[in-house]
Amino acid sequence: MPEKKRILFAINSLAGGGAERVLTTLLAASEPWRDRYAIHLALLDREPRAYPVPDWIETHQLDARHRLVPSMIQLRGLVGRLAPDLTFSFLTRANVANAAAMAGRDKAWLVSERVNTSAHLGSGIGAKVAGAMVRASYPRASHVIAVSEGVAEDLVANFGVRRDSVSAIANPVDHQRIAELARETPAFQPQGAYVIAAGRLVPNKNFAMLLDAYARAEIPARLVILGEGPEREALESRARGLGIAGRVDMPGFIYNPYALLARAELFAMPSNAEGFPNGLVEAMACGLPVVATNCASGPSEILADMAREAVPGPMDVDAGALVPTDDPERFAAALRAVHAEPRRSAAGAAARQRSLAYGVEQAAAHYWARIERALERRPRGAGEVRQGEIALSSGVSQ
Repeated sequence: MPEKKRILFAINSLAGGGAERVLTTLLAASEPWRDRYAIHLALLDREPRAYPVPDWIETHQLDARHRLVPSMIQLRGLVGRLAPDLTFSFLTRANVANAAAMAGRDKAWLVSERVNTSAHLGSGIGAKVAGAMVRASYPRASHVIAVSEGVAEDLVANFGVRRDSVSAIANPVDHQRIAELARETPAFQPQGAYVIAAGRLVPNKNFAMLLDAYARAEIPARLVILGEGPEREALESRARGLGIAGRVDMPGFIYNPYALLARAELFAMPSNAEGFPNGLVEAMACGLPVVATNCASGPSEILADMAREAVPGPMDVDAGALVPTDDPERFAAALRAVHAEPRRSAAGAAARQRSLAYGVEQAAAHYWARIERALERRPRGAGEVRQGEIALSSGVSQ
C-alpha cells in the first residue's frame, strides 16, 4: 500500500471561539477521507481545549504563548519533521506562521480567513503591521479560503490576493448536534417570553444599538444578550439609562446556548462587522426568525442570497429582515414587524429551511475538494519565498 499523503491543519488553539468550533466540526466530518490521508493538527498555543478532536487525528501541541515569532519558528520546525504534503491554517497568526513554515518548500499550503480582515484589523500601528503581514503572506498561498464572498472581496481589494486564488466556503452548521443540545434544560431561564442576541460584548457587535432599538420597539418580550466582554458595564449602564434594565438579561457566557436559543421567539444580530455570522445561522437552525444588520460580511448572502452592496436599504426576507448598520429606528421597526404573528412563525420555518444549506457534510466536501485540487497542482509561488522574507515583527495575535 502506498503511504498516505499527510495533511497538516494548524490553528492557534482550541480554547474556544467560532473558528475553533468550525475547525473541529470540519475535522470530525473528515472521517470519509481518513483512508486516503493521514490527517494531523498543530496547536500553536498550550491552552485548555474547549472542543474535542477525533482520536484518529494526530495532534501536535506547540507552545508559542500567543506570540507570532515563536509560532513561525515552531510550526516551521514541525513541518520540517513531519514533511506534510499540504498545510492548511485557520486564523491570522496561524496563517502568517504557515507562510513562514512553508517558505521555500515545493508543497501546497492553504490559508483560511475567518473575519473581514479590514474591519477586524482596524487602525493604528499594530493594525498596519498586521496588514502588511497579511499582504506579504496571503497572496503567496496556493489558495485562500474565505468564509464568505464579502471576506473574499475584501482580500482581493485590499490585501493583494488574486481573485482566482480565493474562494468562499461557508461555515458548517452541525444541525444534529444543535438539535441534541437544544433539548437540554437551559442553564439560564428568563422570566417569560424573550428575544435573544449573542456575541462577544465588544463595540463591533454593537449591542448598544440593539438596546436603543429594543427600547423603541416596545415588543412584549424580554431581551436576552448572551456573551461576555469589556463592554458589559457600559451596556448595563445604557440599559438603565433607557429605562429597560428590568427587561434585559445579560447572563454572560453559557456553555450550551442552543437550549436557550431554541426557546426564544426571535434572534437579533446588530453587528457592524462579521466574517461569517455563525450565531445567525445557528439561531436559524433552531427555527428562529431573525433581524440582522446588513454588515460586512455574510448576512446578505445568507438571508437574501445577494451581495451586501446589492441591498440598498431595509429589506424583508423570508427568514426575517435585513437592516442597515447602526440604525436603531429601522432595527426597532423590523423587530416589531418580524416579532408579530403570523409573520414570526412563517419566518422561523423559513429560517430553519434556509439553514440546511450550511450543513456539515456539504462544507466538508467543499473543503476537501479544494484540498485535493491544491494537491494536484504545483504550488503557486513555490520556492519564491525565502525563510525570513516575511517580517518578524509581532502584531498578529489572531
